[in-house]
Parts: sequence; structure tokens; C-alpha cells
Amino acid sequence: MIVGIGSDLCNIERIQNSLDRFGDRFIQRVFTDTERNKAERRPFTRAGTYAKRFAAKEAFSKAVGTGFKAGVFMKDIGVANLPSGAPTLVLTGGAKARLDALTPAGHAVEVHLTMTDDHPWAQAFVILYARPL
Repeated sequence: MIVGIGSDLCNIERIQNSLDRFGDRFIQRVFTDTERNKAERRPFTRAGTYAKRFAAKEAFSKAVGTGFKAGVFMKDIGVANLPSGAPTLVLTGGAKARLDALTPAGHAVEVHLTMTDDHPWAQAFVILYARPL
């Protein structure tokens, strides 16, 4: 059963402006080490890479119904890749606690994430699917 759906559309130029204005302070506050490493290896699509991940964080916060409050922080939501290459979310802190609270007894939640970008837009969708154990 689906326990949450979230989507977000992010302007890549807005993220580029934040990178230009706040630099490392913005990056350190919002993104995980894994996300930073991926984006910094992509000099021609750096802002787009960050923007997709920013959108994924927003989409997750909508899927769990809190936004960025109730202990859910951006840095607690990290985009990583499965061995297949498919993107997924790695959750810690308040983000993980919120997802755990939404998980029905006797179920495990699978996080489905898709991201795309086409300048000047980046988009992400998150579906939280509870499957019986």
C-alpha cells in the first residue's frame, strides 16, 4: 500500500544562485557527503545535480507530510544509488524517525525515487510503499 507520495519542481538557476551566494555554507547545510561527491565530479552539470537532490529532499518531506519541521531536516535525507544505479534515499535522524512512525505494523517501507532535469528545471517524485513482511 502507498503510505506517501511527494513531488517537487526546483529551478536550477535558483540553486546556482545559492551556490554563488553562500557557497560551501549552503552545500554543507543541505547536502550529504555522498551528494556533494557526486555533484562535484560533474562540473558542467553541478547545479543541476544539486537541484535534483534538493527536489528529492522536498518531495520526501511532502511524502511524509511534515515538510521541514517536526525534526525532519534536509541533511537527514540523502540521495544515493543502489547497485543497479537506481536512485534511492538514505534516511537518518528525524527523517528516518518520521518514516518509521508512518510504517504500519508488520510492514516495511520501500522508497521509490525518480529524478530528472532539463535546464532550468529539476524534478523529483517520491513514493513510499509499505509491503507486508
